[in-house]
Amino acid sequence: MKAASPIPVAAPTVGDCLRSAADRLRGAGVEPPRLTAETLLAHALDCERVTLYAHPERAVEDAAAEAFARLVERRAAGEPTQHLLGRQEFYGREMEVGPAAFIPRPETELLVETALENFPQARRIVDVGTGSGCIAVTLAKELDRPVTAIEIAAETLAVARRNAAYHGASVRFVQGDLLSAARTASLDLAVSNPPYVARRDEPTLQREVRFEPARALFGGEDGLDVYRRLIPQAERALRPGGGLALELGYDSLPGVLELLRAGRWSAIAVREDLAGIPRVISAERLAG
Repeated sequence: MKAASPIPVAAPTVGDCLRSAADRLRGAGVEPPRLTAETLLAHALDCERVTLYAHPERAVEDAAAEAFARLVERRAAGEPTQHLLGRQEFYGREMEVGPAAFIPRPETELLVETALENFPQARRIVDVGTGSGCIAVTLAKELDRPVTAIEIAAETLAVARRNAAYHGASVRFVQGDLLSAARTASLDLAVSNPPYVARRDEPTLQREVRFEPARALFGGEDGLDVYRRLIPQAERALRPGGGLALELGYDSLPGVLELLRAGRWSAIAVREDLAGIPRVISAERLAG
């Protein structure tokens, strides 16, 4: 007796994949589930999201469907979408990201804006703890002048170097610990988005944040450890009149203000983000 031929199974369509993935992500508590599903499917298919809207009936072949399913499961387990895509936009430029470097946040654009607006004439500029290099690359491109980027971790520096090369930014990279190696009165501007999450707050963090490198996230038990080291170093390394701009954690302001007021700083100013949280503090180095 002749064996029956297997009944061919139709490949899932774009619409099928999006519906099932959105349901899976919604059940895992991922927000927004539909947009996340669209972003991941567009990545798996190497197309724009608008293509998904235009062709919901398009068949998704096995290899792409399997790759998409793996992405969905990783996102459902908490891995950030940016890590899955390998990129994140910052100040209108696409940056490579991954587990070795902190994912650039929109709030950090306020730090860049503060540096550009308050210290536009600065020439000798350092980005301390550069991470992905997003701040250094942006300042170098926006000011059209060289920027030095300091980072302690070699694997993180490699990410920042690639971002600078991709954007053709004039950035000099130094592997080091904050401003410990900077010469006295050698800088016009120091900017930093330092680790500022308090270790005591670790149990309350979103699961996605726990995929970030711990050294870029935690600033000691109260979140102020790096500020305690960096602010005195900046006071020594900046020339009189030089500028300092720092990103703040949601409750960092009182402690950072105390550190600045204990040193030789003037023109201390605070900027809030769109949520009304003090997000950036800037100051100028006093003479003497």
